[in-house]
Amino acid sequence: MTRQKLILSIVQNDTVKEQARILLLSIATSSDEQRKIITAASYVVSKIASADFPEQWPTLLPSLLALVPQANDTQLHGVLVVLGDLVDEGFDEEQFSGSAVDLLKCVYDVATNGHKKLMTRSLAVSIFRSCLDTMEAVMATNPQAVQQFMQSASDIWVPFFVETLRAPLPSMPESSDLPASPGIGGWRGVIALKTQAVKALDKIHTTFPYILTARGMELFSAVWDALQAHLSPYHILYTGEEQKEGQLEDSDRLPYTLDLLVMEELDYTQTLLNTSTIKHEMDVQLASASEANGNSTPTASWLSQILALMVGYAYISAEDASMWEFDINTFLAEEATETAQYSARNACAGVVTKLCSFNWPVMESLLPFATTTFEDQASDPKAKEAILYVVKQAMEEIDSYDRTIAPELLNAYLGFARTAIADMENDMLRGRGYMTAGYLVTAPGKALAESMPDFARQAIQLIQSDEPEIVQVSASKALNQYLKDVPKPLAQDFQTQTVAAISAFLSSRDLEDFSDGEELLATLVELLRDAIMIDPSFSLDHPAIDVLFTLANYGAKSWHTTDIVNEAFESIVTTMSSKGPEAYAQLCKKVLPSLTGALDVGDMTQESSLSDMAVELMSILAHHGSEPLPQGFVATIVPKLYRLLFLDLEFNLHQSATVTLKHILAHDASQLFEWTDQETGKGGLEIILLVIDRLLGPSVQDSSAAEVGGLAMELVEKAGAERLGPYLMQLLQVVAIRLSTAERTDFIQNLVLVFARLALTNAKEVLDFLSQVQVPGQEGGTGLEVVMRKWLDNSINFSGYDAIRQNVMALTNIFKLHDERLANVQTRGDLLIDNTSRIKTRSQAKKQPDQYSVIPVPLKLAKVLVQELVTQPASAGLGIGLRKNSIAQTHGSDDDEWEDEPAILDLASQGTRNDLMGFMDGMNDWNLHQTDDDTQQYLVQFFNEVGNEQYFQELYQALTDAEKEKLQRMNDGRRQSVASG
Repeated sequence: MTRQKLILSIVQNDTVKEQARILLLSIATSSDEQRKIITAASYVVSKIASADFPEQWPTLLPSLLALVPQANDTQLHGVLVVLGDLVDEGFDEEQFSGSAVDLLKCVYDVATNGHKKLMTRSLAVSIFRSCLDTMEAVMATNPQAVQQFMQSASDIWVPFFVETLRAPLPSMPESSDLPASPGIGGWRGVIALKTQAVKALDKIHTTFPYILTARGMELFSAVWDALQAHLSPYHILYTGEEQKEGQLEDSDRLPYTLDLLVMEELDYTQTLLNTSTIKHEMDVQLASASEANGNSTPTASWLSQILALMVGYAYISAEDASMWEFDINTFLAEEATETAQYSARNACAGVVTKLCSFNWPVMESLLPFATTTFEDQASDPKAKEAILYVVKQAMEEIDSYDRTIAPELLNAYLGFARTAIADMENDMLRGRGYMTAGYLVTAPGKALAESMPDFARQAIQLIQSDEPEIVQVSASKALNQYLKDVPKPLAQDFQTQTVAAISAFLSSRDLEDFSDGEELLATLVELLRDAIMIDPSFSLDHPAIDVLFTLANYGAKSWHTTDIVNEAFESIVTTMSSKGPEAYAQLCKKVLPSLTGALDVGDMTQESSLSDMAVELMSILAHHGSEPLPQGFVATIVPKLYRLLFLDLEFNLHQSATVTLKHILAHDASQLFEWTDQETGKGGLEIILLVIDRLLGPSVQDSSAAEVGGLAMELVEKAGAERLGPYLMQLLQVVAIRLSTAERTDFIQNLVLVFARLALTNAKEVLDFLSQVQVPGQEGGTGLEVVMRKWLDNSINFSGYDAIRQNVMALTNIFKLHDERLANVQTRGDLLIDNTSRIKTRSQAKKQPDQYSVIPVPLKLAKVLVQELVTQPASAGLGIGLRKNSIAQTHGSDDDEWEDEPAILDLASQGTRNDLMGFMDGMNDWNLHQTDDDTQQYLVQFFNEVGNEQYFQELYQALTDAEKEKLQRMNDGRRQSVASG
């Protein structure tokens, strides 16, 4: 550790940095240092290289490549670690293009060298796979050269990968911890190398899908043979009573257990099924089997074999079985595919759903194997459970396409489910029987609909019985399915019985334990929601709302549970509100004491999540409120919200409380303005003004104040200038000042829309007011400068059809003023593009932030409005069906020509799951800006009106070629529409 600290201190001293590089590299590639020291040095070298390579350390890569041929095992490991980190940090295009051949040859020589340790060879293959990411980036600037290079590289690497896949496994070690064997071979090493080979092939197929088209059948055959060969050892290791620990990696993050290899093989099977070669061959096989049988039901086909193999890998692992018995939440998480622990079982589900997506006869092809298994008294219960699991996965996918299944098929599988339910010796098989029956009985076409009431009643009885918990929750999952198809004459009866069953289930347990049982809570809330939604108007006749609030109380910390509670509560509120003010008042009388009480409990226990949920439910209640609201509504809610908004709480609570006040203003401003708080002596108007002033203050974060603009807009519209008096100008001034420091796009939009709404009726007064406001701070200047800059810089990122429409109309009103004051305000223009083809590394990108031109506000106004314009090719017309088209374009026709498309997303794939986790990190940057037909038609009319004005013509000359072309396409589309009309 002392040596490592010394290394780090040297690196931080610029005067000895060159010597430090040489020293560190020699340590990292030494043959006589301890492994920990080499690892530490390699880590530091990679960090220095990420900043200094290649500009300040051009000799690094040649030095590493030169060391590989003569390095011993210890040295070679250090070299490969540094190489891997270097590749992961990313080359620029020039550096990578100049070294790619030597780099790939170097790692290929290591990967194929039978005299090297298998883990070292595996590390070399992982470096090759990392190179594919860099090549994918380079391909953006030079696709033809990269494609040619990758074709040559794959011709060299793929035969080695196929040979590796086909190599037999060594004998399994007897020790439970599966240690690595001495020497260059061993179980771990073979598994690791095979795993890296499959991962590399999958990466090639995903990144460069057409390169391996000719080898499709060869690769599929190799993976298929491997999966068949690995099934027996997989069962021995992971599904038997003496299960071994799985999903293990070494210090270099190289997987070395068989379960991880199997997962990669199953994921790669999905990738191969996407290719035209395999799909065509499968079609031929199915057609041949059908022709041989003289009917359309293949009984012995390639598809049948695949499904039988998927059943084999879908066995419950011994580890999962013990975990599910100990914690029912892990079982429910697995069923909802929300567990982070990806498994071979999950991968099998992905393959099955992929097969179903092609409309192949999956259910028909599985039937012979299922029949044989269930008729054999000696069959393993795990095999029967796996079959029903596969059937459930298939039914879910088939249901998503609204495809119907022959009644005789459904009846056959329902018979298997009944057999499973009757097996009193195996609780997991019984539970699976109930869940699969739920999908069969409610299948598209309703062929077995007559069986639904009996199955539903049986499930209700199980939920409130003393059966094992896994059977009870399985019955509740099945009941979820049944409640969606309850016949109307039985609706109220089933709702009452289901609520009673959930209540009985809760009363038999210690509810304090539920705080740790997120999945069980969510399952019960989902069931209660579905029961309520049979007919929400029944909910006041039995304790459905009380049970809902009980579950909400213990599930407040779970966002998933709160979402379901909100959905169930909203269905009740909207239904009662639609029945008129009396029904809504009756609902308020029932729920408000519980909601306000939750706020008090939340204060006493400092449990913000409970307060958060209560205020969110209040917001839903107020949003769908009657007009006017029931008497006493304001006096009951507003004091609580007022107090909460002045506390330092989570931003979600502040947002929900602000929105609730806005809804109260919208539905019954009179009751609010006439009310006086007995405790503080303040009137409703003063309280709202104090809340707005508080949220716009500098001490409140943007996230907490995100909804204050909407509240301010509602107050201005409902109170009017006469009631607000001098407070109106003060209010708008505070909004303008806070806008100068706002950073979050949603908060900026919320504040800007205050001025936008005013500009809809009197744009000139808005500009006059803003020109008189002085804004202190970094932005400086007048309110006109601050607001217009923030407005125009963020306008294109606004979201929501209504907000975008109001924003566009407000901007056009301001544009039409031709106000000379705007010409004197400079704002951010177009992005200045660096005319270089070189790809920036991450460190370079941080040092070189984007640069923009500076332009006057009138030109920026024109640019923003042009950018809002959505044009289509002239032959397609303009602005017709934009909302529909935005959805339709995301779905292809079933008749489309099949291609080896890399963009197909397999959610069951481990690689896809990893990519999505990284992708989700950027969710906050998503642009949800979508416009509608009315806004587009308004813009077309606007440009037609101003197009011939001298003022616009001068601005038009300063537009970019792309912006001019957009306006031209608009004109072409308009002319064709007129001509065709």
